[in-house]
Amino acid sequence: MATHAAIPMRPVIWMIQLLRRWGGFVRFSHTVFALPFAMASMAVAAREHRGWPGWRVFLLVLAAMVMARTCAMAFNRIMDREFDRANPRTAMRDLPAGRISLFSAWTLCVASGSAFIGVSYAINSVCFWLSPLALLIVCFYSLTKRFTDFTHFYLGAALALAPLGAWLAVRGRLDFEPVLLGIIVVCWLVGFDIIYAIQDYEFDRRHGLHSLVVRWGVQNALVFSFLVHMIMWGLLFALGLLLRFRVAYLSGLMLILACLVLEHWLARKRSLKWINVAFFRLNAVISVVFLIVVLAEVVFPGFRVVR
Repeated sequence: MATHAAIPMRPVIWMIQLLRRWGGFVRFSHTVFALPFAMASMAVAAREHRGWPGWRVFLLVLAAMVMARTCAMAFNRIMDREFDRANPRTAMRDLPAGRISLFSAWTLCVASGSAFIGVSYAINSVCFWLSPLALLIVCFYSLTKRFTDFTHFYLGAALALAPLGAWLAVRGRLDFEPVLLGIIVVCWLVGFDIIYAIQDYEFDRRHGLHSLVVRWGVQNALVFSFLVHMIMWGLLFALGLLLRFRVAYLSGLMLILACLVLEHWLARKRSLKWINVAFFRLNAVISVVFLIVVLAEVVFPGFRVVR
């Protein structure tokens, strides 16, 4: 009986392993960075309905986010495969290690990009006509490290499209609030991407790759990273004032500030372990906390200090 019961599980196990491999290839877990900002933007755009735009818009925005990011990450892995092969830190990634073929990677890139355009068409005409431009922006980042030290800003602009697109999906037009949120995302991304780039400082210098860490050196780049993160926090505070948020949002800002300070304290240790903690875990906390407090303010508007 045990043998017969195990047979139907083999396709399921195979599918799980396949999903894990492709999820690792495009770093699906890193979706936690941009997705909460998109969801927060969508909730504010649907504020008149307590932050809920309806299942159709919600699921379409979610699908668009996943497809756009999958396309961009697949393109990034394809463009960087030779550098990844030469870098000891990245040599075991799927493409340089041969676990995924170049043809398969291109197929995923084209398929997810096409799906993104299709999903955008289902959202509204504005999103559809802007979708090719969005794909161009999110993929172009992968080339910037070859010619500019300000590659972090290009990546920030790519992630900033998430809250802008979510707002367009709900309202069909842009307003000041999502633009400000987009600038916040750019500052946030620039700050933590500089920290992440420290890992490859020596490799990038030897291979002629560009970043602010290579241009200014580690210490100066970290100072700039901290400054940009403080600007980001100040803009978050301004966004709260603009949206008339109160108790929950201010509490979240204090936690976000603590995470930013801890992130930079850890980054100065310069060990791979602590840089990964600063890069992934703390920034995941920042984005999730932001989403939670925005939802709290939008869904429970009565929970405020009344003058």
